[in-house]
Amino acid sequence: MPRKPNYKFERFERDRAKAIKKAARLQAKVDRRTPDATEGGATEGGEVTASEETAETTPGTD
Repeated sequence: MPRKPNYKFERFERDRAKAIKKAARLQAKVDRRTPDATEGGATEGGEVTASEETAETTPGTD
């Protein structure tokens, strides 16, 4: 005797699998972009750029 279909569960499983696949693709995309961004924006040695210098100080305190 064939099993009774559970359409709601099957749909849930398809959506869950799709979400996992989408999350994996997004993570791979982020991982590909991350090394490029750090190599281009990284400073060598102890050199401090103007943007890093302003980020260290808190506004309104001297």
